[in-house]
Amino acid sequence: QVQLVESGGDLVQPGGSLRLSCAASGFSFSIYAMSWYRQAPGKERELVATITSTGGSTNYADSVKGRFTISRDNAKNTVYLQMNSLKPEDTAVYYCKAANKLFSKYYWGQGTQVTVSS
Repeated sequence: QVQLVESGGDLVQPGGSLRLSCAASGFSFSIYAMSWYRQAPGKERELVATITSTGGSTNYADSVKGRFTISRDNAKNTVYLQMNSLKPEDTAVYYCKAANKLFSKYYWGQGTQVTVSS
């Protein structure tokens, strides 16, 4: 059974930091690219960051460059999103996604809420 379980979401003040985790099981994690998406109320889901299967390359949305860092630990089947200098506009439900284009396999987690507010 494929599972992606996000954790680490919380209420944090502007300027604060959070680290999100996404624990994977039920598939070969190390051959999947991993991404973090977010969806704010009334808005479309948007891509935040992506990391390749080996962790050798990352990409970020312009809105989070220099503040967020995506990383992965293939030994632990886990992907992380370190979020620093958080802003109210970062408030959203954050989702992780696993993607293997070669096999056309895509999996989503259930999401974790991040709220940035004073």
